[in-house]
Amino acid sequence: MNTALLQQAADSVQRALPKANPRWALVLGSGWGVVAEAFTSLAVLPYQAIPGYGGTQVVGHAGRLVLATHRGVDLLIFQGRRHWYEGAGWEPVAIPIAIARAMGVSTIVLTNAAGGIRADLRPGSLMIIDDHINGMGSNPLIGPHDAQWGDRFPDMSQVYSRELRSCFDEAARRAGQAVSHGVYLASSGPPYETPAEVRSFARLGADAVGMSTVPEAILARAAGLRVAGLSCITNFAAGVTDAPLSHTEVIEETQRAQARMRALLIGLFDLLAAESPPAA
Repeated sequence: MNTALLQQAADSVQRALPKANPRWALVLGSGWGVVAEAFTSLAVLPYQAIPGYGGTQVVGHAGRLVLATHRGVDLLIFQGRRHWYEGAGWEPVAIPIAIARAMGVSTIVLTNAAGGIRADLRPGSLMIIDDHINGMGSNPLIGPHDAQWGDRFPDMSQVYSRELRSCFDEAARRAGQAVSHGVYLASSGPPYETPAEVRSFARLGADAVGMSTVPEAILARAAGLRVAGLSCITNFAAGVTDAPLSHTEVIEETQRAQARMRALLIGLFDLLAAESPPAA
């Protein structure tokens, strides 16, 4: 990975947002972008203005970095993500984590749209990610070691913070929402998985499948950030039903779930603000 490019990206954002003091970061996946409107925006940078990042190439990803505030705490909102399957290398995928780390973020929340493998994960369900399986056939930490990603062999036994998962549960309880827990598997994409692949994923212990999140979680955990993950189940995975899969369905289902997605994230950040209030 080109770590010099990652540093350029982080430096450019710090120059553009000299007064920013973010404690949290939020990556909004497919269909999640509207959730950014729940926060008070302070500044916006298009991804094209950040070296090495480039515009998003997928419908449902706005491609903007929003500096926002919530209960007096700054946060970075990455409104859309770059994907490994776009073929631009790991740098665009890693840049949000590099920026967050350089700017002092301690907690990052990763969101995505996913296909449900487990029978109870029906379209519209929200699933807190307890663990993941990397089925992408690659890893963003492959290559020369750089100290910004911690140890050469980082511990991945607790990628997704227990505390943050408990906060999500409490946020759901306060909002009167039902929320599930499960294991998320990332495939490389861009094709959707075959029914045979989905059956094999289920045997491996996966409850939902998508094409993102795992690389960012690996990098963030290696860099010492506290990580949480949340999936919106937008469809049954291939073979669970006879229905064909489409990205249009993904966007439509996340639109229907917007109010619950927003309530759960706002509830989480309310709890984080209470846990560590801003300095006077």
